[in-house]
Amino acid sequence: MYKFQPILKSLIWGGEKIAPYKGISTDQRNIGESWELSGVKDNESVVAEGPEAGTTLPGLIARHGAALLGKENYERFGEEFPLLIKFIDARQDLSIQVHPNDELAWERHKSKGKTEMWYVVSADKDAHLRSGFSKQVTPAQYEASVADNTITDILADYKIHPGDVFFLPAGRVHSIGAGSFIAEIQQTSNITYRIYDFNRRDADGNTRELHTEQAKGAIDYTVLPDYRTHYEAAQDARVELVSCPYFTTSLYDMTRPQTLDLAALDSFVVAICIEGRGTLTDDSGATVTVHQGETVLIPASARSLTFTPDGGMKVLTSWIG
Repeated sequence: MYKFQPILKSLIWGGEKIAPYKGISTDQRNIGESWELSGVKDNESVVAEGPEAGTTLPGLIARHGAALLGKENYERFGEEFPLLIKFIDARQDLSIQVHPNDELAWERHKSKGKTEMWYVVSADKDAHLRSGFSKQVTPAQYEASVADNTITDILADYKIHPGDVFFLPAGRVHSIGAGSFIAEIQQTSNITYRIYDFNRRDADGNTRELHTEQAKGAIDYTVLPDYRTHYEAAQDARVELVSCPYFTTSLYDMTRPQTLDLAALDSFVVAICIEGRGTLTDDSGATVTVHQGETVLIPASARSLTFTPDGGMKVLTSWIG
């Protein structure tokens, strides 16, 4: 089992919640994102402790192959880790954006697309986010709404609370709002089309590049009655939140030990500790401690995994398959 050094990103809209949440000391300010587990080029996660400390995530895959990823995943992705795990702290509204699907991303960028999900860890009193269109619009109407600064009027806007979940398939227009603290699980892709940035300027007075025209062909204009993912919360049981071809994510809210039978699962497991602390133990007896804000990668070779909370612990798990 592996823990990694977080990759902290200072961003124009970033806040000051990530470091204290994770229990780390840093002089870095305006940390908008902590990349917890990443195989993205030039942003590769590095093992933080143990005999393989200092090894990059791609280096681990090169060394262990299917034993780490799972046979089918290794055949499908090779030495590219297929998920990107982040914490996001939005002090300001993030840009309105969209991501292309696999087909369009390959056609335009020779890359994979980007389907993702959000789990709300915490939220300020008036925190909100946007997901999907609130009414049917044409591509021309979308473009006009960007030009006249009214695009927020045609997006579904949600006040959020801890535990809220949003699934964001590629093509869905979205934006994280000010006061949101979120765990994000996504395909490994860094392709984002920035549609609208509230005419924001950086310290040098420059606006950020927009991709309004590229986004027009990537957007799914389908309107849904509700874009929130609904689930029944339960203690000491697996609660599945999202299942799609790119990841399956579940929530465990634990007051006592829980054991996952992984014998039939041909995949790595990512465990993201959202709240509390405890230990993870695999079938070989290997144990790792984990606390709020930490992420652990469990190799596909593990046949079982036991969570032992220290008082209480909430964990998100994700795998492929």
